[in-house]
Amino acid sequence: MPASRDPSAIPPSSPARRRFVQGLALAGAAGTGLLRTPALAMTSPLLAGRDFDLSIGPTILDITGRPRPAVAVNGSVPAPLLRWREGDTVTVRVSNRLADAPSSIHWHGILLPANMDGVPGMSFDGIAPGDTWLYRFTLRQSGTYWYHSHSLFQEQAGLYGPIVVDPLQPPPYHYDREHVLLLSDWTDLAPDALFRRLKKAPSYDNLYKRTAADFLRDARRDGLRATLADRGMWGRMRMTPTDLSDVNGNTYTYLLNGQPPAANWTGLFRPGEKVLLRLINAGAMTYFDVRIPGLKMTVVAADGQYVHPVTVDELRIAAAETYDVIVEPSGQDAYTIFAQDMGRTGFARGTLAVRHGLAAPVPVPDPRPLLTMEDMGHGGHGGGQAMEGGCGAAMMAEGSCGAGMHGGHEAHAAHAPDVVHPASESSNPLVDMQSSPSGPRLDDPGIGLRGNGRRVLAYADLRSLFDDPDGREPGREVELHLTGHMEKFAWSFNGVPFASAEPLRLNYGERLRIVLVNDTMMQHPIHLHGLWSDVEDARGEFQVRKHTVDMPPGTRRSYRVRADALGRWAFHCHLLYHMEAGMMREVRVEESA
Repeated sequence: MPASRDPSAIPPSSPARRRFVQGLALAGAAGTGLLRTPALAMTSPLLAGRDFDLSIGPTILDITGRPRPAVAVNGSVPAPLLRWREGDTVTVRVSNRLADAPSSIHWHGILLPANMDGVPGMSFDGIAPGDTWLYRFTLRQSGTYWYHSHSLFQEQAGLYGPIVVDPLQPPPYHYDREHVLLLSDWTDLAPDALFRRLKKAPSYDNLYKRTAADFLRDARRDGLRATLADRGMWGRMRMTPTDLSDVNGNTYTYLLNGQPPAANWTGLFRPGEKVLLRLINAGAMTYFDVRIPGLKMTVVAADGQYVHPVTVDELRIAAAETYDVIVEPSGQDAYTIFAQDMGRTGFARGTLAVRHGLAAPVPVPDPRPLLTMEDMGHGGHGGGQAMEGGCGAAMMAEGSCGAGMHGGHEAHAAHAPDVVHPASESSNPLVDMQSSPSGPRLDDPGIGLRGNGRRVLAYADLRSLFDDPDGREPGREVELHLTGHMEKFAWSFNGVPFASAEPLRLNYGERLRIVLVNDTMMQHPIHLHGLWSDVEDARGEFQVRKHTVDMPPGTRRSYRVRADALGRWAFHCHLLYHMEAGMMREVRVEESA
């Protein structure tokens, strides 16, 4: 996409310049125009059927006015939309046309044999330059999924795309047309350079640190003693309450279907139609808060699996998650699809409209939220006075919205055991934080979403349309702590990075419970390859089936796993640079001796 003018008046490295130039020369931003199907609009090609040829190769992509190297599939960023059908056996030949780098494709959330999973070093050796790898597997599910590289930072460079698996039986809801909404984050930096910067200066993007004026304001409001105690606690943790994400809009441009906000990606509708929106977060490091002002969203599926419908104004989608929602636009010709990042530093944006060329007002991003000690499992250390009122949809239904989250935390704490940290965390130079999570906090919509006047989805609202597919109580329990060191940008499970960790071994056919305890002050979406993660509610009962489980700071969440797929599987944080920095384990499902 060639630039149409030289914005030389704006400093070349500034976020303002990036936001300015991302609106220039929009035609051809990331693909080949509209899909050739009347019910679906995207920017990358549609490939449907059972037999596919995909070619991974270099390309040049211009999002911000600076042509930059990227990794494409069949010349497209995002990669082509793959449309499959439940029960079919699909064959995908993937050729690596990169000159000097191996590559791979992982089919995120798709159940398949381990040697088809696409993780170099576990399921296969990767695809060497000039080679072709044959993927073949039978589809045992339907829904919205996605695919991406599992080779170094190629996902960040553009190797990601959507998957839709059509069901054999009609879904339990009606819709007239659909659109895929693929969210992602783009950086003009080479991804490996961004990783090096994170290792050297992990707070580089946090431009919103508190100032002396903030101290004086807080002292007037809370008193000098409380303010000094609060600042002391944050100082000992070497963190600020504005540190919500490692990489944000000061580095990233946020994309919808490969297009920056000014490009105004548009999906069409006719008034009165029910429109199914397939939301996919393909961001490398970004949580998006999604809403469409003027429209309610009825959530009907999470991570490809049907759930009891729940109607909300807004939802948070973690990296790697998918949600299917139904909207019914009528009464106006255009609606803005607004997806702001969790730290309120930028947004992706598009439009639902009756014809191309229309736009609706774009909301002003919400105020930047502040973390509290209670957010991070340190509620007993002060700082709780800043806790926002909870407003998950489930809480609203119970009439408890606005009462604050403290009561919910205490209820969870009554059912949660005392936290015992693994010995490997003690005196560990890679661990600089330990929280005391009281429970799952499933009814908490999340930092920045509480008490915002909108009905916001929380995990407690998600309930699968089916009962526990296994039915057995777990025979054993495995507890893993999410650990890290902020200043070293080191991330791990139980204080042990991937390179030093022993595999987690499961017995084929067993039913077990995995308990995750987030000891860090950051949010982590945890993805287990090859097996479903059946999230439990606060009482330990089956609630919802997912492939990626979000873990806010200071939470303890559990899910059941049926070890029904032999082989070696990856288990990791789906924030790309956290995974590369060590928050990953190998899971081996083996026959019992």
